[in-house]
Amino acid sequence: MLRIGPLCQESRGEITLRSSDPTAPPRIRANYLQTEFDRRSMLAGIRMTREVIAQKAFDPYRGRELAPGPAVETDAELVEWLRASAMTTFHSHRHLQDCNADMAVLDARPKVRSVDRLRVADASAMPIISSGNTNAPAIMIGEKCVEFILEEAA
Repeated sequence: MLRIGPLCQESRGEITLRSSDPTAPPRIRANYLQTEFDRRSMLAGIRMTREVIAQKAFDPYRGRELAPGPAVETDAELVEWLRASAMTTFHSHRHLQDCNADMAVLDARPKVRSVDRLRVADASAMPIISSGNTNAPAIMIGEKCVEFILEEAA
């Protein structure tokens, strides 16, 4: 099985509170494929995947295309299928760090601004998501955060 997905998409969703009830689930608006760049990237990925799999080297291994299926060909058809089937990946995260340091939730050490003794030591401290698995960078952020804490305690 092959699957494609964007790593540096422009579209932005949001998670908001549904009510003041802390047990109420949040309201999640994924907002996938809202920019032309994101739609074009996904269309290019589908077409490239089809082209690669059509190569002779894959003849012994290739089965039939399950999704979106060979009948789905035009940009409009593919975008319609993407909108109906798009989902998140396993490494989604929200950036607490911002390229504009004055607007960032975190400082460089990564302390939460205006909250004493609170740090964020996970992938949300990255200003942009890494193009690979987020596990190793997240571990590094945690280790570096420990160094900062020990340094300040000394």
